Amino acid sequence: MALFKLTRVIQTRCNFGVRNISFQSLDPETRKVYSRFIRVDHAGEFGADRIYAGQMAVLGKTDVGPTIQHMWDQEKDHLQTFTNMISEHRVRPTVLHPIWNIAGFALGAGTALIGKEAAMACTVAVEESITDHYNKQLRYLLDSDDKSEYRDHLLKKIKQFRDEEMEHHDTGLEHGAVNAPAYQVLKQTIQAGCVAAIWLSERI
Repeated sequence: MALFKLTRVIQTRCNFGVRNISFQSLDPETRKVYSRFIRVDHAGEFGADRIYAGQMAVLGKTDVGPTIQHMWDQEKDHLQTFTNMISEHRVRPTVLHPIWNIAGFALGAGTALIGKEAAMACTVAVEESITDHYNKQLRYLLDSDDKSEYRDHLLKKIKQFRDEEMEHHDTGLEHGAVNAPAYQVLKQTIQAGCVAAIWLSERI
């Protein structure tokens, strides 16, 4: 068992090394674009992680707790992936992390305090925004002249995460999001905040 774990660690480190070499071999403009992708996606997944943490703090012991926990576990995996990329490629993370930490938790807990349906409306709004954001990145990567190994790696990860965000969106609808008080107003307000957060995290 110890030998197996050691082999997995060595294999993982070797894979990271290959990806890092591939990233560093990209032309400067492509590295700049991909670094921006990684920075904003890391910030977005961090914000989503804090939202689900806030929801679990309020609703964790209710009947919807396991559903929220499942979505949160996937977000943790997304966040860890981009955290690894930030470190591996020496990408500067957004300086707004302390704000997203507080704002994300407050949004998750605040909507959960209104009720399960409001928490699910928050999930629908956020995941729809993230899905749209990932789709824009996927279109860019598919249309890009870059055909490198690293582009393929990034494309695969973003597609996987996009699909899981869509699953969370659908889960929110299945659990009564549209029955939240002032659903459309709540959804549009949250999505306006998401658009602003994405814009800022790409640049700051």
